[in-house]
Amino acid sequence: MEINEYQRLAMRTVNQKLDKNSVLINGVMGLCGESGEAIDIVKKWFAQGHDLDREHLIKELGDIAWYLAETATALDVSLEEVFRGNIEKLQKRYPEGFDAEKSINR
Repeated sequence: MEINEYQRLAMRTVNQKLDKNSVLINGVMGLCGESGEAIDIVKKWFAQGHDLDREHLIKELGDIAWYLAETATALDVSLEEVFRGNIEKLQKRYPEGFDAEKSINR
């Protein structure tokens, strides 16, 4: 599946009663909430002795993707454009790949 196809299909399930500003707010709040759920799974594994619940974490990543698509849609931007811009930023910041020194002294 192509990323913009995902965005189009996922947005079939956005709440059509929300105006564009409300979609943006819902998207950002959803990103925060779902990211919190993802970190809770990792926290339980890292600090509390649980097995890593990969399947649950994968489902939370899907929810994060949905809210990312919703947020991008509210901004009238494609996920492809968001991803491309991020790669361009990373290539400028780390042209030879990650470098801890460049990360510290940006």
